Amino acid sequence: MFLNKLSLLMFLQASLIYTSVSVAQESWTQWRGPQRTGIIQNSSWPNSFDKKNLDPAWSSNFGPSYSGPLAIDGLVYTTETQGNKWEVVTALDLNTGAKRWEKKWEGAMTVPFYAKANGDWIRATPAIHKGRLYVAGMKDLLVCLDAKTGKDLWVKDFVKEFKTPIPSFGYVSSPLPDGDFLYVQAGAGLVKLNAETGEILWRSLSDKGGTYGSAFSSPIIETLHGERQLIVQTRQYLAGLDLDSGSILWKQEVPAFRGMNIITPCRYKSGFFISAYGGGTSYLEIQKTENGYRTQEKWKTTVQGYMSTPIIVGKYAYMHLRNQRVTCIDIETGKTQWTSTPFGKYWSMVSDGNRILGLDEAGTLYLLNANPEKLEILDSYKLDTSNTWAHIGIVNGHILIRDLRQLICLKWKENISITPSNTTN
Repeated sequence: MFLNKLSLLMFLQASLIYTSVSVAQESWTQWRGPQRTGIIQNSSWPNSFDKKNLDPAWSSNFGPSYSGPLAIDGLVYTTETQGNKWEVVTALDLNTGAKRWEKKWEGAMTVPFYAKANGDWIRATPAIHKGRLYVAGMKDLLVCLDAKTGKDLWVKDFVKEFKTPIPSFGYVSSPLPDGDFLYVQAGAGLVKLNAETGEILWRSLSDKGGTYGSAFSSPIIETLHGERQLIVQTRQYLAGLDLDSGSILWKQEVPAFRGMNIITPCRYKSGFFISAYGGGTSYLEIQKTENGYRTQEKWKTTVQGYMSTPIIVGKYAYMHLRNQRVTCIDIETGKTQWTSTPFGKYWSMVSDGNRILGLDEAGTLYLLNANPEKLEILDSYKLDTSNTWAHIGIVNGHILIRDLRQLICLKWKENISITPSNTTN
């Protein structure tokens, strides 16, 4: 009898573990993954890119895009700009790459001459929530579609809504769904919408838009001192907002060259690790007082991030820098643990809490140990591609990579793991 009970208990535990792993791995529905952290929960990755661990599955040709691919319910989604006129989103079968549906609208634009090197094509990573796909078009347009069929649900033109200028560099920030609502850094500010209808509920943190307004970073939601807050990096400030009203709970200026605050703020304990082009790297602690919130900069260094949002593992931030090197920083002290030789202009990174996958803009995939003592590259894999600026995605044993001419799917061996990752929330 005891053995039967023990067997049943083990079966139930295994079932719970399997279920939690499956849920964690079966979707990649927004910027930097389900939690917007780049961390893959309950997963353990292999030590190499041997063929048994990593193998090409399929690829499909598209026009240029910087949007990271999304995937859920057996479908993968990607955007593109066609012929300097159309913006397009396409759904494909995750296992075969076969096209399921396509939707297009007029929306392409031209960026200023000094940004031409980065192209005129669509930039923001879409989001999927409750069966709806939200796509940000370059001209400050938000398109909502049925994720399964591509059916039009609603469109919001923020330029018309708020009489604001078109963002000079296009709509860059990625939509953030939460429950019945959607938060977007568009319309020269931060806007809350009804996620089902597109109704605008409030607007906060307004700026002038155009060249020196309109955000590059993407918002997140975090609980600080028992209160859920909307964390927003504008071109000038890092701020915490009340989710219901949009009122500002706290705000801290973040200096950057021409407002180039691009990196998504990264939560660590009761504050945020932030880095800006021309502004340095710092840790900002958010403190609760009798009179509300206050911010305290615990340390600051001259190290500069650029466009690559760091990965936080334990108390360390792994970050690609403006000078094209990769570094590891102790978030408790601000001490640089190590810095590599140059690795290219951009990395997107994800982690299982122990290892890091880093994709550079030249199409090389790196497998690293998250080692604060030294740069430890376990393996590398060169794709037959280049210009891989879109953020990497991982879902259900697939690695999704978008370059300027194709979407690439690799089969990736992920092991079920019951060992908690050493990430800090």
